[in-house]
Amino acid sequence: MPDRLEVERLLRELYAARLGGDLEALCRTFAKDSRLDIAGTSYSTPMAIRAAGLGEIRSWLALLVKTFQLSDQEILSMIIDGEAAAVHWRARIRSKITGTTVLTELVDVVRVREGRIASYTEFFVPRGG
Repeated sequence: MPDRLEVERLLRELYAARLGGDLEALCRTFAKDSRLDIAGTSYSTPMAIRAAGLGEIRSWLALLVKTFQLSDQEILSMIIDGEAAAVHWRARIRSKITGTTVLTELVDVVRVREGRIASYTEFFVPRGG
């Protein structure tokens, strides 16, 4: 069973890489056979992503890094219980395509195995400007 501090370090590494738009650092946090699920809605359309394996996850993360820029990231709460974690956070997310920035609330449910993310499920909803 992973140590709580080890899981927290991994999650903070993930969020720092996400804030910095660092694709390589993001990918290093995931296990080769990990799963990624993202579900939420923008003001106009729902969005859902499902990927299995680091190759598919890398492709989706590359698209997210290319399309969105995060700022003012704030971790509101982090609960860690063994290999499982839940993180409630918010950030301003700017579309590099439209230029629109939206304050967004996110909840991530994560499972860690051998020091890497084995599964990552994210739910998000915009909260306005």
